[in-house]
Amino acid sequence: MNDSQSNQWIYLDHNATTPLCAEAVQAMSPFLAGEFGNPSSGYPLGMRAKEAVERAREAVASLLGADREEVVFTSGGSESNNMVLKGVVDFRTPEKAHIIISAVEHPAIVNPAVYLMELGVQVSILPVDGHGRIDPDLVRRAIRPDTVLISIMQANNETGTLQPLSDISWIAREHGIPLHTDAAQAVGKIKVNVAALGVDYLTVAGHKLYGPKGVGALYIKRERSLTPLIHGAAQESGKRAGTENTILAAGLGAAARAAEDGLDTETSKMEAMRDLLEMRLFEGIPGLVLNGHPMERLPNTLNVSVPNLEGGKILDGIPQLMASTGAACHDRTVSLSHVLSAMGVPPEIGMGALRLTVGRLNTMEQMEAAAGLIVDQVDKLRKKHGRSS
Repeated sequence: MNDSQSNQWIYLDHNATTPLCAEAVQAMSPFLAGEFGNPSSGYPLGMRAKEAVERAREAVASLLGADREEVVFTSGGSESNNMVLKGVVDFRTPEKAHIIISAVEHPAIVNPAVYLMELGVQVSILPVDGHGRIDPDLVRRAIRPDTVLISIMQANNETGTLQPLSDISWIAREHGIPLHTDAAQAVGKIKVNVAALGVDYLTVAGHKLYGPKGVGALYIKRERSLTPLIHGAAQESGKRAGTENTILAAGLGAAARAAEDGLDTETSKMEAMRDLLEMRLFEGIPGLVLNGHPMERLPNTLNVSVPNLEGGKILDGIPQLMASTGAACHDRTVSLSHVLSAMGVPPEIGMGALRLTVGRLNTMEQMEAAAGLIVDQVDKLRKKHGRSS
């Protein structure tokens, strides 16, 4: 976002995507022109590309507290998730596999799980509480002798709610079941350490941490294996065939290094901005409702509902504010998001949800401005519909 744009816009949709950081742009630049070698080629042009990919792999591994050999580059978070869910299933006997997920997972988990169900795989979809958190004891009770995977996200993309992964990992280890987490929203916002979490697989999406779109990574614990989603040559240690995308890998690696270097500072800054925005909105809008856990959530994420109004109509009246709602649009119809629905949020509250997610380029001044714009628009809509609260 350039200066002229930032003066006109207030971008509060960083859980949807983030702008490229300067470090990623710089790292990618050489491979857009002269450095076009194939990383599998043995001459200097190819070897330099290979070195760039491996430096990027090392950076991602460092951010996750993993070993370089445990990181596989993919085309993004969706591929990483599909790679795990489908890779643990023996498709010769799918009916012998059982997978556990939560009701608030991203569609990149839910839809592969539904696909597997159609093939005969048994899938348990566990409910969450009113804050969007899963009870670890529900995971324990859902485990069966044929359970091949537990997949629980680290942080929810809509509410920012953090799941008790460490507790769930103890249960998984007790039963010898691999644990996967979709950490696309967490990486780069909070400290993510695979050993501390106790996970066997972890998903990273580049564009959620100021890297390029179209690239992601999958952590695969050294003791674990997966059937490749893409078969071909032996790239990525045989785990993901296809010529490595040096450009995007370099960008993701640089973004990972920048995230690790500035994590503590940026986390505190984002939390302070979010809290200011939250305070101003609750001061200015009677009856406002917080969606998600008040404490166990991402430092940048605020999801609030204005009862009896539609979030889309609120944002329609604030064109300079870029944010998301708690409703999903499909074939020109609007419905309550599956996350809020799973949390038991009534439609008259959930349809008025706003997801406001701050990022590195935001300022305290923008939080004050955004809050003022939202408060004014809600007041205008309430007066129009004859409601004062």
